[in-house]
Amino acid sequence: MVRVVLDTSVLVAAARSRKGASFQLLSMLPSRDFEIALTVALYTEWQAVLTRAETLPPGASAELALGFVRYLATIAHLQEVHFLWRPFLRDPDDDMVLECAASSGSEYIVTHNMRDFRRVEELKIQAITPGDFLQLLRRKP
Repeated sequence: MVRVVLDTSVLVAAARSRKGASFQLLSMLPSRDFEIALTVALYTEWQAVLTRAETLPPGASAELALGFVRYLATIAHLQEVHFLWRPFLRDPDDDMVLECAASSGSEYIVTHNMRDFRRVEELKIQAITPGDFLQLLRRKP
């Protein structure tokens, strides 16, 4: 099973549209093909971002968003971070995603912000878009 970290951009995209790869990817969870890794810091960011009024889908509440984030936490590989890679990337929030991936042994960071994660390959982690990750899963025997 492949372990991945979902950047917050993937959750935001899934909240905004049911038509894209981000929503499709989240709809597959839990999956036999991949699992998500999560740290307390990343969980806290997900909560903060997904409960913002501009992120919530029409008619959705902050409570509904929190419930979804809590659900993801129940199915995720929960990872403690014992080594901080900061500053490694330009944005400290991206460093937090990287630290989750490095600490959990994740192969991929699934993100819409590929340019923000250019250096992760130095740590044997690959940044990949949700669409490309779905294609990778489909090709898997």
